[in-house]
Amino acid sequence: MNILLLGSGGREHAFAWKIAQSPRLEKLYIAPGNAGTRACGINVDLDPSNFPALKQFVQNNYINLVVVGPEQPLVDGVKDYFQNDPEIRHIPVVGPSQEAAQLEGSKEYAKAFMARHGIPTAAYFTVTRDNVEDGCIFLATKVRPPYVLKADGLAAGKGVLILNDLGEAQSELRAMLDGKFGAASKKVVIEEFLSGIEVSVFVATDGQSYKILPEAKDYKRVGEGDTGLNTGGMGAISPVPFATPEFMEKVRTRIVEPTVRGIREDGLDYTGFIFIGLMNCGGEPMVIEYNVRMGDPETEVVMPRITSDIIDLFEGIVHRTLDEKTLEVTPRTAATVVCVSGGYPGSYPKGLPISGLPTSTACPSIVFHAGTAAKGSEVLTAGGRVLAVTSLGNSITEATEQSYDTISGIAYDGKYFRRDIGRDLL
Repeated sequence: MNILLLGSGGREHAFAWKIAQSPRLEKLYIAPGNAGTRACGINVDLDPSNFPALKQFVQNNYINLVVVGPEQPLVDGVKDYFQNDPEIRHIPVVGPSQEAAQLEGSKEYAKAFMARHGIPTAAYFTVTRDNVEDGCIFLATKVRPPYVLKADGLAAGKGVLILNDLGEAQSELRAMLDGKFGAASKKVVIEEFLSGIEVSVFVATDGQSYKILPEAKDYKRVGEGDTGLNTGGMGAISPVPFATPEFMEKVRTRIVEPTVRGIREDGLDYTGFIFIGLMNCGGEPMVIEYNVRMGDPETEVVMPRITSDIIDLFEGIVHRTLDEKTLEVTPRTAATVVCVSGGYPGSYPKGLPISGLPTSTACPSIVFHAGTAAKGSEVLTAGGRVLAVTSLGNSITEATEQSYDTISGIAYDGKYFRRDIGRDLL
């Protein structure tokens, strides 16, 4: 099978690493990929949002399956583009339709979906410039601090504000509507704050049946002890100790099944992955958000725990035979620690040489590239999150210590990473 994987981050390297292990793979192309994905397949200089270029490539290279990593091509309608073109509609795409992708592309759309299908989530109120004063009243009278403001559209993980002061919240609401996050915050969703501990649950679905993949806990704050600015993710752990069988059964019956049933009842074309961001509120799961693809850096701990063939899973998803497939998972713990550029999540330099990357298969860690580029034989930094170092162990301590040991041998100017990933779970 020839597969085209879209994306260039750590998530895509993790997918590529897993796909490359399948005996059913003939050729894997990654568009555009990064310095790490070169070891798994062939990087191609293609923009995942340039749909005509994708069409030409899949035709010229006899592609049998397209796997979409990031959210933007899905929200832009890449699956619809393939399905609506008679020359390429026979090539299945792992990912939802453009309308179904609104579960991530619009916070309001997602909240309305949850309300319609009885899925537990926080109370909310949607605000535009036309009803901004109603939004300010809602903040003052209907919710207690801290106040949660979410840009309705995609904002690269940066469109959420959690504020303790009412006046500041009202001021920031107006700033968001005035374009603080660009077009993403033309509409803002005010949410009730949920107190608890977060966990990410991942579901593969063919729109009818589903498989629940390993759950994960990620670490968003840049500073140790969960301090500082939010990032795209500084690390992740899987499995999550507090996600007990009892808790996960609540997740399955109260959230996963109603979500898949809602997709079916609403007539949404959804063949792909659902990322469900949850809050464990005293043992009760509440949905924070949906993403319509796998998470990053969570994919970097989920993929190493899956021991069955990922291509078999993809086929079940796109051919709507997922209930016939077997998902096998190791009970071992996976720990990912992300190395970032100095200054991240603010401004940071690019193009810095990276040394000490493991070259031997004897290395017990997997070094997934997130923001790297190749220049000849050199590997350079090319993003805020540079590397995601994943290790498997028999405990959180064993897995994290191995990742930190591997990181100690890697060097680039300004290298920074959190040294407390997983510590709160011990």
